[in-house]
Amino acid sequence: MYFIKTPNLVKRIFPQQVWSIPEADKSIYLTFDDGPTPGVTRWILNLLKQYDAKATFFLVGNNVRKYPNLTQLIADEGHSLGNHTFNHLNGWQTANGEYIKDIYKCRNLIHSNLFRPPYGKITRAQTRRLSDRYKVVMWDVLSGDFDQTLHKDKVVENVINNTVEGSVIVFHDSVKARERMQYALPKVLEHFSNRGYRFDSIAPVIH
Repeated sequence: MYFIKTPNLVKRIFPQQVWSIPEADKSIYLTFDDGPTPGVTRWILNLLKQYDAKATFFLVGNNVRKYPNLTQLIADEGHSLGNHTFNHLNGWQTANGEYIKDIYKCRNLIHSNLFRPPYGKITRAQTRRLSDRYKVVMWDVLSGDFDQTLHKDKVVENVINNTVEGSVIVFHDSVKARERMQYALPKVLEHFSNRGYRFDSIAPVIH
Protein backbone atom coordinates (compact mmCIF):
# COMPACT_ATOMS: atom_id res chain seq x y z
CA MET A 1 0.00 0.00 0.00
CA TYR A 2 1.16 3.53 -0.72
CA PHE A 3 -0.30 7.03 -0.70
CA ILE A 4 -0.65 8.90 -4.00
CA LYS A 5 -1.16 12.18 -2.12
CA THR A 6 0.97 12.42 1.00
CA PRO A 7 -1.38 13.03 3.98
CA ASN A 8 -0.91 16.27 5.88
CA LEU A 9 -0.58 14.25 9.08
CA VAL A 10 2.54 12.56 7.74
CA LYS A 11 4.03 15.91 6.80
CA ARG A 12 3.37 17.24 10.30
CA ILE A 13 4.96 14.18 11.95
CA PHE A 14 8.13 14.61 9.89
CA PRO A 15 8.47 18.38 9.45
CA GLN A 16 12.24 18.24 8.97
CA GLN A 17 11.76 16.55 5.60
CA VAL A 18 10.86 18.46 2.43
CA TRP A 19 7.45 17.39 1.12
CA SER A 20 6.56 20.32 -1.12
CA ILE A 21 7.60 23.91 -1.86
CA PRO A 22 4.54 25.77 -0.54
CA GLU A 23 5.80 29.25 -1.40
CA ALA A 24 6.13 28.32 -5.08
CA ASP A 25 4.12 30.49 -7.48
CA LYS A 26 2.77 28.41 -10.38
CA SER A 27 5.78 26.08 -10.08
CA ILE A 28 5.75 22.29 -10.02
CA TYR A 29 8.73 20.11 -9.12
CA LEU A 30 9.17 16.95 -11.17
CA THR A 31 11.57 14.40 -9.72
CA PHE A 32 12.90 11.16 -11.19
CA ASP A 33 14.24 8.33 -9.04
CA ASP A 34 16.55 5.37 -9.67
CA GLY A 35 18.52 6.49 -12.75
CA PRO A 36 20.47 7.09 -14.76
CA THR A 37 19.15 4.37 -17.07
CA PRO A 38 20.20 3.81 -20.69
CA GLY A 39 17.30 4.21 -23.07
CA VAL A 40 15.17 5.99 -20.48
CA THR A 41 17.13 8.96 -19.12
CA ARG A 42 17.86 10.45 -22.52
CA TRP A 43 14.20 10.12 -23.51
CA ILE A 44 13.16 12.04 -20.38
CA LEU A 45 15.72 14.77 -21.02
CA ASN A 46 14.60 15.23 -24.62
CA LEU A 47 10.97 15.55 -23.54
CA LEU A 48 11.76 18.01 -20.75
CA LYS A 49 13.67 20.15 -23.22
CA GLN A 50 10.58 20.43 -25.43
CA TYR A 51 8.72 22.09 -22.54
CA ASP A 52 11.67 24.10 -21.24
CA ALA A 53 11.19 22.10 -18.04
CA LYS A 54 13.76 21.54 -15.32
CA ALA A 55 13.64 18.60 -12.92
CA THR A 56 15.53 16.89 -10.13
CA PHE A 57 17.06 13.43 -10.61
CA PHE A 58 17.72 11.31 -7.53
CA LEU A 59 20.40 8.96 -8.77
CA VAL A 60 21.59 5.58 -7.55
CA GLY A 61 25.35 5.66 -7.13
CA ASN A 62 25.92 2.28 -8.73
CA ASN A 63 24.13 3.50 -11.86
CA VAL A 64 26.14 6.73 -11.83
CA ARG A 65 29.32 4.68 -11.77
CA LYS A 66 28.13 2.58 -14.71
CA TYR A 67 26.80 5.48 -16.80
CA PRO A 68 28.82 8.63 -16.04
CA ASN A 69 28.06 10.18 -19.42
CA LEU A 70 24.31 10.05 -18.76
CA THR A 71 24.85 11.63 -15.35
CA GLN A 72 26.88 14.42 -16.89
CA LEU A 73 24.21 14.96 -19.53
CA ILE A 74 21.56 15.51 -16.83
CA ALA A 75 23.74 18.17 -15.19
CA ASP A 76 24.74 19.77 -18.50
CA GLU A 77 21.06 20.29 -19.38
CA GLY A 78 20.49 22.28 -16.19
CA HIS A 79 18.73 19.76 -13.97
CA SER A 80 19.45 19.15 -10.29
CA LEU A 81 21.05 15.96 -9.02
CA GLY A 82 20.32 14.22 -5.74
CA ASN A 83 21.68 11.26 -3.79
CA HIS A 84 19.51 8.09 -3.75
CA THR A 85 22.06 5.86 -1.95
CA PHE A 86 24.67 3.80 -3.77
CA ASN A 87 22.81 0.47 -3.69
CA HIS A 88 19.15 1.57 -3.44
CA LEU A 89 18.88 0.56 0.22
CA ASN A 90 15.73 0.42 2.31
CA GLY A 91 16.49 2.45 5.43
CA TRP A 92 13.98 0.55 7.54
CA GLN A 93 15.79 -2.71 6.81
CA THR A 94 19.38 -1.45 7.02
CA ALA A 95 21.52 -0.75 10.08
CA ASN A 96 22.15 2.96 10.54
CA GLY A 97 25.91 2.75 10.09
CA GLU A 98 25.62 0.71 6.91
CA TYR A 99 22.94 3.03 5.53
CA ILE A 100 24.94 6.20 6.13
CA LYS A 101 28.08 4.60 4.71
CA ASP A 102 26.18 3.70 1.51
CA ILE A 103 24.93 7.28 1.16
CA TYR A 104 28.43 8.66 1.61
CA LYS A 105 29.70 6.24 -1.01
CA CYS A 106 27.19 7.75 -3.42
CA ARG A 107 28.29 11.22 -2.29
CA ASN A 108 31.71 10.56 -3.80
CA LEU A 109 29.98 10.52 -7.19
CA ILE A 110 27.14 13.02 -6.69
CA HIS A 111 28.04 16.32 -5.07
CA SER A 112 24.64 17.49 -3.90
CA ASN A 113 22.95 18.39 -0.62
CA LEU A 114 19.71 16.71 -1.73
CA PHE A 115 18.89 13.19 -0.59
CA ARG A 116 15.85 11.00 -1.15
CA PRO A 117 15.54 7.65 0.63
CA PRO A 118 14.64 4.74 -1.66
CA TYR A 119 11.02 3.66 -1.11
CA GLY A 120 10.65 6.76 1.09
CA LYS A 121 11.82 4.61 4.01
CA ILE A 122 14.18 6.29 6.45
CA THR A 123 14.31 6.26 10.25
CA ARG A 124 14.41 9.26 12.54
CA ALA A 125 17.93 8.33 13.61
CA GLN A 126 19.11 8.15 10.00
CA THR A 127 17.50 11.51 9.27
CA ARG A 128 19.29 13.07 12.24
CA ARG A 129 22.62 11.66 11.07
CA LEU A 130 22.12 13.26 7.66
CA SER A 131 20.75 16.60 8.82
CA ASP A 132 24.08 18.44 8.79
CA ARG A 133 24.81 17.53 5.18
CA TYR A 134 21.50 16.91 3.42
CA LYS A 135 17.98 18.09 2.84
CA VAL A 136 15.86 14.95 2.87
CA VAL A 137 13.42 15.43 -0.02
CA MET A 138 10.25 13.36 0.01
CA TRP A 139 7.18 14.16 -2.11
CA ASP A 140 3.67 15.51 -2.24
CA VAL A 141 2.44 13.37 -5.16
CA LEU A 142 3.47 9.82 -6.12
CA SER A 143 2.67 9.00 -9.73
CA GLY A 144 2.57 5.24 -9.20
CA ASP A 145 4.49 4.61 -12.42
CA PHE A 146 6.50 1.88 -10.65
CA ASP A 147 3.35 -0.14 -9.96
CA GLN A 148 3.05 -2.81 -12.64
CA THR A 149 -0.58 -3.49 -11.68
CA LEU A 150 -1.59 0.13 -12.38
CA HIS A 151 -3.10 1.13 -15.71
CA LYS A 152 -1.11 3.90 -17.39
CA ASP A 153 -4.18 6.18 -17.53
CA LYS A 154 -4.38 5.94 -13.74
CA VAL A 155 -0.80 7.22 -13.48
CA VAL A 156 -1.86 10.32 -15.41
CA GLU A 157 -4.91 10.79 -13.16
CA ASN A 158 -2.81 10.37 -10.02
CA VAL A 159 -0.64 13.31 -10.96
CA ILE A 160 -3.16 15.65 -12.58
CA ASN A 161 -5.81 15.21 -9.88
CA ASN A 162 -3.46 15.71 -6.91
CA THR A 163 -0.91 18.30 -8.02
CA VAL A 164 -1.08 21.87 -6.76
CA GLU A 165 1.35 24.78 -6.77
CA GLY A 166 4.58 23.68 -5.15
CA SER A 167 3.94 19.95 -5.43
CA VAL A 168 6.95 17.64 -5.56
CA ILE A 169 6.04 14.79 -7.93
CA VAL A 170 7.77 11.41 -8.21
CA PHE A 171 8.34 9.57 -11.47
CA HIS A 172 10.93 6.86 -12.03
CA ASP A 173 13.84 6.81 -14.45
CA SER A 174 13.89 3.02 -14.68
CA VAL A 175 13.15 0.11 -16.97
CA LYS A 176 10.42 -1.13 -14.62
CA ALA A 177 8.47 2.14 -14.79
CA ARG A 178 9.32 2.99 -18.38
CA GLU A 179 6.04 2.13 -20.13
CA ARG A 180 3.79 3.93 -17.65
CA MET A 181 6.15 6.89 -17.20
CA GLN A 182 6.56 7.43 -20.95
CA TYR A 183 2.80 7.45 -21.37
CA ALA A 184 2.03 9.73 -18.43
CA LEU A 185 4.85 12.28 -18.45
CA PRO A 186 4.00 13.95 -21.80
CA LYS A 187 0.37 14.28 -20.74
CA VAL A 188 1.35 15.83 -17.39
CA LEU A 189 3.73 18.29 -19.03
CA GLU A 190 1.13 19.31 -21.60
CA HIS A 191 -1.69 19.62 -19.05
CA PHE A 192 0.15 21.91 -16.67
CA SER A 193 2.01 23.88 -19.33
CA ASN A 194 -1.33 24.77 -20.91
CA ARG A 195 -2.41 26.13 -17.53
CA GLY A 196 0.59 28.38 -17.14
CA TYR A 197 2.67 26.31 -14.73
CA ARG A 198 6.47 26.13 -14.74
CA PHE A 199 8.52 23.03 -14.07
CA ASP A 200 11.50 23.86 -11.86
CA SER A 201 14.31 21.93 -10.19
CA ILE A 202 14.45 21.78 -6.41
CA ALA A 203 18.07 22.73 -5.66
CA PRO A 204 17.73 26.50 -6.23
CA VAL A 205 14.73 26.86 -3.91
CA ILE A 206 15.74 24.93 -0.77
CA HIS A 207 18.81 25.61 1.34
